[in-house]
Amino acid sequence: MVQDSAGAPRETWDAIVVRVLKSHQVRLIAYVPDKVLAPLIQRIHADDWFTVITPAREEEAVGIVTGAYMAGLRGMVLMQTSGFATVVNALASLTVPSQIPLLMMISERGTMGDYQLGQAIVCSTLRPILRSLNIEHHVIERLEDVEFIVDRMIRQAYATQAAAAMLLSPLLTGRGSQSY
Repeated sequence: MVQDSAGAPRETWDAIVVRVLKSHQVRLIAYVPDKVLAPLIQRIHADDWFTVITPAREEEAVGIVTGAYMAGLRGMVLMQTSGFATVVNALASLTVPSQIPLLMMISERGTMGDYQLGQAIVCSTLRPILRSLNIEHHVIERLEDVEFIVDRMIRQAYATQAAAAMLLSPLLTGRGSQSY
């Protein structure tokens, strides 16, 4: 829990995400480790409700969650911006044309004080690639928006049978370049 300006306890962004995932029966989580996503990853590992898989690469995570959906299990892929660069072929050749409602949560790196050139280059291509693949995406910048955006993105993905990406801004996660 975090505290609001009046000192009252509030849920953290990662606790909200877990609660919303459960409400939508999203049980499978596949990810490659990321410091920004660490609070969510730790919370998911601590909860036996989830099945957690840690593949070697992000495109493997996409294949795992896509295959699980075909078998009737809802899942989500967690990755950082640079990991997204590795999944484009899997999205363009498998997920999008097969109309799989793949959920992705991507920690936004390469912006707002993250001076790693590789991250910044990929970050500049992230949204244009999502748009070119017609993948709905929204940036979550404020704690107040986490529940609404995650809930609606999940609903939309399954209603439209289309992939969806939720981008976690450093404004939400509070991660600066020193944290990497």
